[in-house]
Amino acid sequence: MKLKIKKGDKVKITKGKDKGREGIVEKVFVKKSKVLIPGVNIYKKHARSGRGDKKGGIIDVVRPLPVSSVAPICPKCGKQTRFGYQLQPKLRFCRKCREQI
Repeated sequence: MKLKIKKGDKVKITKGKDKGREGIVEKVFVKKSKVLIPGVNIYKKHARSGRGDKKGGIIDVVRPLPVSSVAPICPKCGKQTRFGYQLQPKLRFCRKCREQI
């Protein structure tokens, strides 16, 4: 399975509690169809103190978002868009402004 969003793409959240926020993709989980965006989709986790330097308490955890909940933003025109593909010279392009990405 291949995803249209890659690491380093700027995306906008279209669904959920963080709807409307923007961020840059840090990691892509292809098999799960999820992307990790720092600062978005943050949940609290109660952690026990462990051996050594680990401290207990409530920590913030960033969880991955489904790919269907994010839309890429074109770096050229700055609009929320979809990506098109050309196979011969392998490249992606913006569907709105037709610029190569």
